[in-house]
Amino acid sequence: MSVTAPLGFRAAGVTAGLKPSGQPDVAVVLNDGPSRAAAAVFTTNRVQAAPVTWTRQVVKGGRVKAVVLNSGGANACTGPAGFQDTHATAEHLAAAIEDSAGEIAVCSTGLIGERLPMDKLLPGVDAAVAEASRAGGLAAADAIRTTDTVVKIAFRRPDGYSIGGMAKGAAMLAPGLATMLCVLTTDADLDPAQLDAALRTATATTFDRLDTDGCMSTNDTVLLMASGASGVVPDKTEFTLALTEVCADLARQMQLDAEGANKMITIEVVGAASEADAVAVGRSVARNNLLKCALGGEDPNWGRVLSAVGTTNAVFQPDRLNVAINGIWVCRHGAPGDERSKVDLRPKDVTITVDLSAGPHSAIILTTDLTAAYVHENSAYST
Repeated sequence: MSVTAPLGFRAAGVTAGLKPSGQPDVAVVLNDGPSRAAAAVFTTNRVQAAPVTWTRQVVKGGRVKAVVLNSGGANACTGPAGFQDTHATAEHLAAAIEDSAGEIAVCSTGLIGERLPMDKLLPGVDAAVAEASRAGGLAAADAIRTTDTVVKIAFRRPDGYSIGGMAKGAAMLAPGLATMLCVLTTDADLDPAQLDAALRTATATTFDRLDTDGCMSTNDTVLLMASGASGVVPDKTEFTLALTEVCADLARQMQLDAEGANKMITIEVVGAASEADAVAVGRSVARNNLLKCALGGEDPNWGRVLSAVGTTNAVFQPDRLNVAINGIWVCRHGAPGDERSKVDLRPKDVTITVDLSAGPHSAIILTTDLTAAYVHENSAYST
């Protein structure tokens, strides 16, 4: 039910010793074809890890034979030597499968600013290749976890072909995809341009609208590979819809596993003059730490929602703003509405609806509350 569900893919996850915990930390996903078409989207952070720089160049060719992923170290901000490590990793996997390093993607996740122990990583690549099989998807998903508490996999089977996916991400979840690695696979027969168009459409309304803590990673990579093994050339709209469902499934799993979170918050912005306005307002509300703390304490403080809306350049009139929390319209026309005591914030899922009363557009942003557990986990992350 993961990256090996589509025909033509093998995967594995092994323990190479990169993590002090002794947990699995190296994975490979191999595309046995007949096609090697691929597309990817990456972090928009201007500080980018060596694997992102490498894989960005690989994907420009539109073909990826295999991807090697490691947790236990981001290989970000490691200078020219770090890029050489990424190159060496690609060369090593290429040699192991008798292929070209120019079609090998590399992804890393973990602590920024430290070199990877290549004496452990490269033997781990060999071990992963040796174990790669159709049954290895779950192990691969396990090996890419950092602070994730559970593996994250998803699967859809439209008419005659399949789409599978695995992802990791539990913090630094913000636009630019999240501190996430995601590998998506399909046995549909599509060319690189078609894959790229579908992937950008899918990620724009899923991963890119997950914003749990406003922090953007240096390593975000979403890679889509097509084997063409089913022989099916799908309808482009149908494929994009199915791919979007897989991405939405994985994004929701990341929200549910976000570090320290107790509340899963959906921010619905309606009545916007443009989709861009709706997204901007949703992000501003999602990143308001006062509101996130209030929701963590089950306090329906709608004033903090209006304060966040007011920091944006979106089109609206303050006296036409409406806000509902879990279906109770606590603010109407920029003033008190229904009694806030009617809002039940005991459930894990919380929905905030912001009506800008300015147009027909809308957007949804996913976020979480802010808790002491989040602060604790991130105050001690490097140690």
